[in-house]
Amino acid sequence: MQIEVPSKVSTIINTLTDNGFEAYAVGGCVRDSYLGLTPNDWDITTNALPAQVKELFRRTVDIGIEHGTVKVMMGNDGYEVTTYRIDGEYEDCRHPKNVTFTSKLEEDLKRRDFTINAMAYSERTGLVDLFGGIDDIEAGVIRAVGDPVERFTEDALRILRALRFSARFDYDIEAKTKEAIISLAPNLSNISAERIRDELEKLICSDNPDRLRWAYIFGVTSVIFPEWDDMMKCMQTTPHHYTDVGDHTIGVLEYIVTCYPDISKEDDRVLRLAALLHDIAKPACRFTGPDGIDHFTGHPAESEKMALFVMQRLKYDNDTINRVRKLVRYHDDTPEAAYPAVRRFIIAAGAENMENLIRLKYADIYAHTGYRRAEKLRMAGELDKMYRKVLSDGDCLSVKQLAVNGHDLMACGIKDGPKIGEALNFLLEKVLDDPGVNEKDTLLKELGARMG
Repeated sequence: MQIEVPSKVSTIINTLTDNGFEAYAVGGCVRDSYLGLTPNDWDITTNALPAQVKELFRRTVDIGIEHGTVKVMMGNDGYEVTTYRIDGEYEDCRHPKNVTFTSKLEEDLKRRDFTINAMAYSERTGLVDLFGGIDDIEAGVIRAVGDPVERFTEDALRILRALRFSARFDYDIEAKTKEAIISLAPNLSNISAERIRDELEKLICSDNPDRLRWAYIFGVTSVIFPEWDDMMKCMQTTPHHYTDVGDHTIGVLEYIVTCYPDISKEDDRVLRLAALLHDIAKPACRFTGPDGIDHFTGHPAESEKMALFVMQRLKYDNDTINRVRKLVRYHDDTPEAAYPAVRRFIIAAGAENMENLIRLKYADIYAHTGYRRAEKLRMAGELDKMYRKVLSDGDCLSVKQLAVNGHDLMACGIKDGPKIGEALNFLLEKVLDDPGVNEKDTLLKELGARMG
């Protein structure tokens, strides 16, 4: 098998081998190249010690030299070169206490997580696949290298990585690997929130977000995202739904995968997080009426609160939190089909969120039953159409867009301070009702009439 290796990676490998060392591209870059995908990173493994690597290259950065890793700079690009190693005892379900350098490639490969990530390649040697990685790729299987209990005991994050790779490639998980996940899932409590966040996000942003269902069955979400277990257990006896809250949420995510493949990566990320959390409070809000039908009154507002709590727990940045909160809060709201109401709705939800909010509304509707679907789609379509007209018309949606400012108002005799803000908000309300009045003279007349 031949892999096309980038020229800079070839230069590093050839420099090492020309000086008597072994060197290979290793891990995910080999896997992705075999699958015809473009690797995000190219990692290199070698029997050269870090000091020897540093001697051979003009520009290097010590990024993990105690674990054998040196970053070799080639122009503006950096490539991690790591010495073959054997990991010592793991004390925190994540990191080895120490590492021992070894001269044997096999020893380095057998410490890795999954067979599909334990392959190495060089143009001179070809593919080194000691643990059946290619066979597992062809079979569509995620299999731990060696004993899965040992692999997951060493690093519990590998449990989430197994689910994430399964979701990314639509692979099954081998039976013993699956058993070890179920057995050792509680160890995920030792993993940092940031690491859990990153793996969970990659899973839901994959083409197979239904692996969330596996995470529930395997006992993973009970540790990292217990709210999800409540959602999976919460049935919805209502004409609008045919499944539990969790499976409905998966349906929304699957609609996003199918129908919005071309949106930006950032919009996709925020939209999927909002989809994941949009009904998170339904289990807490659920009550059954005398007619036997379940109701979830107030769940959008409560879901916003819970989404904030979960995202803060997972250490999300404030910008992502604020965008997701808005989508969750307004996913089930539809304003009156009148332009003043739509303008105010855009302000409440955030103009920057409207495209995603409309996408979420459509995804939510299609993950419902067919009950009143035509009516729901009509209302969402009206909002979509009216929002786009407000956008194309350039309607004023904020104080900053008013034709007057604080200086204009002070020139009219209003003192600087809270009264300025009150006057500008008064004028904004006038403009939201009728954008045509957003002219300086007209607004000042409106203000004069108000002041008497």
